[in-house]
Amino acid sequence: MKIVEIVGYKRESLGKKSSKDLRNEGLSPCVVYGGEEPIHFAVPMYLFKDIIYTPEVCFVKINIEGVEKTAILQDYQLHPISEVLLHADFLELKEDTPIKMDVPLSFSGKSPGIQQGGKLVAKIRKIKVKALPANMPENVEVSIEGMELGKSVRVGAIKPDNYEILYNDSVTVASVTIPRALRSAMDAAAE
Repeated sequence: MKIVEIVGYKRESLGKKSSKDLRNEGLSPCVVYGGEEPIHFAVPMYLFKDIIYTPEVCFVKINIEGVEKTAILQDYQLHPISEVLLHADFLELKEDTPIKMDVPLSFSGKSPGIQQGGKLVAKIRKIKVKALPANMPENVEVSIEGMELGKSVRVGAIKPDNYEILYNDSVTVASVTIPRALRSAMDAAAE
């Protein structure tokens, strides 16, 4: 799993006014939960580009004035218009405690339906997974081997390795659709 490092500074004062002052200085107010007590700190906003604005998932190594914590980004809030980061919540990782994360899907294999002119349509791009931090996958591999035109692959077809998928087995992950031009050509050939 990819690890992104950020450096933060403890916050002395909490509340709306101090958070607004931090944002005006280019810092984002943050908090780490999961330890003995929550730790409030501030981080320069530009350090979040590798965490928030990417489809990849990662662990975050937070250095707060010399104290290092490994965590995941649990939640964040963006300004509705300017999309400036308003706040971020982290969850501290423990080796023996399973965590839940949304992990991106990756598709592998050759589909005869795609080779015949069909189009692979991903119905979901990320899937919720529960695993110990050491077993958390960077992505979940979905095989589209042997998918014909009009067929789909479901969550039940995914074979998890040391993790649990928290979706119903009947949820459609992706399907090979028939484009209109190919459908009209098939209809004309059938007549």
